[in-house]
Amino acid sequence: MNDSPSQHARRGPWRQRLWWLLWSPLVLLGLGLGLWQWERAGEKRDYLAGLAAAPHLEAPHQRPPDGSHLTLSGEYLAEQTLFLDNRVLNGRHGVAPLTPLRTADGRLWLVQRGFLASGAGRETPEVETPQGPVTLEGRWQVAGEGAPLFGPNREGQRLQRIQLDAWELPFAHDGWLHLEQGPGRLEPWWTPSVMPPSRHLGYAVQWWGLALAALVVMVIGGRRLGRDRRAANDDPCRTDNKQESL
Repeated sequence: MNDSPSQHARRGPWRQRLWWLLWSPLVLLGLGLGLWQWERAGEKRDYLAGLAAAPHLEAPHQRPPDGSHLTLSGEYLAEQTLFLDNRVLNGRHGVAPLTPLRTADGRLWLVQRGFLASGAGRETPEVETPQGPVTLEGRWQVAGEGAPLFGPNREGQRLQRIQLDAWELPFAHDGWLHLEQGPGRLEPWWTPSVMPPSRHLGYAVQWWGLALAALVVMVIGGRRLGRDRRAANDDPCRTDNKQESL
């Protein structure tokens, strides 16, 4: 059954309000996400600038800044090696050996040595570790939250993600060295995981474009509903006038 003009007129304001309520959050969401991506681009620019200006340090006593170039001299603790699981390099499946290093002053540092192909089996990988004094150079990474875990982090000698508490050792600092030069170095696989600022800016423009499109639809639709409501309000008046003339 079709609505009478009076019923349509009564529903008009509610339809228009509902229309604004549905579209306004989409516009605000697009604006907010675009602003967030814009801020992330600034953070990435600052982070990349920090990496470029990272200092070169030799076994510092204070925790090194993230991305610092470090030189460490000491001896590997080969028996304490664990393996970061599920690494993939050039289509090969493998692990990344993680071996603590003790410097001459007795402090302990964790060294990520590179990629070791191990296949898809679950047996404990084997890696040769240099004996005696070594001098290493690499990039320092400050420990962070890391990827989410699904189950225990450690399975035998394998780790799902790097966590210093997997070793019962008093490491000098909360972080690890990605080995770039020196004995024990394997094929490198790690690079700083940084989305370029330009991509964040592109996402910001996309979100703002969607917000603009939603705003246009909201305004055009709202005006159309307003015209329909005014037209419906006019119909009962014309009908009443006709009845009075009769």
